[in-house]
Amino acid sequence: MIQEEVSFNLGEITLRGMAWGDENDDIILCLHGWLDNAASFLPLAPYLKDKRVIAIDWPGHGFSSHRSQDAHYHFIDYIYDLLALFELNQWQCLDIVGHSMGGMIASAFTAAFPERVNTLTLVDSIGFISATEQETTQQLRQGMLSRLANAAKKKAIHTELSSAVKARVAVSDLSVENAELIVKRGIVKQSDGFVWSSDSRLRMTSPYRLTLAQAKQFISDISRPVLLIYGDKGLDMVSEGITFFGPLFKSIVMKKLPGGHHLHMEGPKRVAEEISAFINQNSCNN
Repeated sequence: MIQEEVSFNLGEITLRGMAWGDENDDIILCLHGWLDNAASFLPLAPYLKDKRVIAIDWPGHGFSSHRSQDAHYHFIDYIYDLLALFELNQWQCLDIVGHSMGGMIASAFTAAFPERVNTLTLVDSIGFISATEQETTQQLRQGMLSRLANAAKKKAIHTELSSAVKARVAVSDLSVENAELIVKRGIVKQSDGFVWSSDSRLRMTSPYRLTLAQAKQFISDISRPVLLIYGDKGLDMVSEGITFFGPLFKSIVMKKLPGGHHLHMEGPKRVAEEISAFINQNSCNN
């Protein structure tokens, strides 16, 4: 399957990404996780046959624009980015695949704009990161202090690409090969070495969190068919989220497969088979 670069001008933000397949085929929109980029879907895309697969880089990630200096990376702003992308392309009845943070964004979007979504597939992602009401003040304090600390930080310089790959492997469950795919799209070469191209503000602590009640309300409002694919060695928050959020979905199928948090990169053929079968069972035309 031929891979191509795509770009979407949303005004102040340009989203870039990767695409595969015939432009006339039905679209599967793939949304990556925090500090990943569109390249995390490179192993999966070739197995999604007879579809137009589009994987975007979120703002501040990969090749996409960074937000302006007076802006930040609030969770709800990603939902607006997604809505603006749908509006630009006049997309309706799309199938969405969201990994990790991408799954959280897609879940909130599907709850608020069900008319735009045909099916939602969550890859090692369910529910939302939340906090209690009693933690609100402390969360605000930590978020503001994080902004101050970030302003004084400088990005690490890696003399070799392999050093950056090793650093990414050290903080994830990624293999060297899969980490290299993501790193190559998330790093730039300078005269003194390689630095991360991602916006350093992505690492700041959020000054707010959804309450558990708000998070549950979002999930309760999802009316479209949902497929959860999660790894037997995936995140603990996913297995916990199945207990908290699973019963709230109106329609959800859960598939536990071998693999960790990035199981769509580890076992792409099996994951693609599950996604394709689910989409075929819930076609827009059915």
